[in-house]
Amino acid sequence: MEECSDDLLEQQEIGQSVDFGSDTSSGMTSAQLEEARAIGRRELAASLLGRGIDLAYLVFCVLWIAHPDSWYVRWLETVSPSASIQLIFVALLLLVGNFLVALPLSFYAGHLLQHQYNLSKQTFGQWLWRKVKSLFVELVFGLVLVLALYWIIWMTHGWWWLVAALGFFLLSIVLGQLAPVLILPFFYKVDRLDEAEGQGANLNQIFRGLTSGTGLSVEGVYRMELSAETAKANAMLTGLGKTRRVILADTLLEHFSLDEIAVIFAHEVGHHVHRHILKMILFGGAYSFVAFFLCDLVLRVWIGEAGGLDYANLPVYVLPVLLLTIHLLSTCLEPLLNSISRHFERQADRFALESTNDREAYLSAFAKLARQNKDDPNPHRLKVILFHSHPPIAERMAMAEG
Repeated sequence: MEECSDDLLEQQEIGQSVDFGSDTSSGMTSAQLEEARAIGRRELAASLLGRGIDLAYLVFCVLWIAHPDSWYVRWLETVSPSASIQLIFVALLLLVGNFLVALPLSFYAGHLLQHQYNLSKQTFGQWLWRKVKSLFVELVFGLVLVLALYWIIWMTHGWWWLVAALGFFLLSIVLGQLAPVLILPFFYKVDRLDEAEGQGANLNQIFRGLTSGTGLSVEGVYRMELSAETAKANAMLTGLGKTRRVILADTLLEHFSLDEIAVIFAHEVGHHVHRHILKMILFGGAYSFVAFFLCDLVLRVWIGEAGGLDYANLPVYVLPVLLLTIHLLSTCLEPLLNSISRHFERQADRFALESTNDREAYLSAFAKLARQNKDDPNPHRLKVILFHSHPPIAERMAMAEG
């Protein structure tokens, strides 16, 4: 899928520290830096705990549900003889249960912590409504994907993992096209900037100049309303083909100069020039093949080889086994994928510097992002390796200064 959001919120660290000094026009004061580090430590603890909760929940579901004698499986048989209906009940239990189990930590990390450091403007009701909408989208997509996966297994038997990998690979491309049109507006107010006058005209002129000769076409420039919810700034190049568009948060438009926005956009153009989108799509396809092949091997072991695995009647109760297998694989591969992504981000950074030839705008843009988003320029190394797809701000600025 195309880089749906090159979140410049996520600029984190992996190397040596860079002295930002105390001049707020060029970096963070000592107080700002300490505050950013405190947020980073709490976010790291929350992320690690969240991973532990997700893993424990899936293991519990495997032990509780994933065998023919579980009371839930027996109850499902009394609800409906249809395997599809039973599958929907199992998927609903897993998705809603995970949402409820993770909700307290999500409330702390996504609401309380953000308010503690004046990063969020959401009321509790607004935050909860956002979570409910997220759950709705997850349920819709989750149920469709689970049903599609099982139907593929029931119909294609031993070749299911190959067909499923190809199908999910194609689906990721379709979602890349639909995300900015259907999904993003469901959560945020997004308006097209007027291309004929004012800021919209200036931005379009800048973007046309930066994309000239690159083969990158952009459908339009859009403003996303974030200021009602957060003080953080963000920008993204999202969509595929005719839906590809630039989306800039109002918090970015209000606090960043045209030169700084140009550098940020040039970074996005760098991803296109270096074909990072195509490479990530291919990585995603390879991951799908490995994940589903591994799932097939696990199913053979879990159900047993006596008489062979009956794909046409694969029981619905093994769904937690499939999800746990994919979760473990993605957790193991995430550090590698993050490392590849950080390499791509460095390439895009260098392209932004070379194409704009504006080192000062580059440095001031990242300094502003660090201050406005209260990002630790040098967060814990473990946090970077496990969770971050972007290099540290300190490293990125040191590259420009060197």
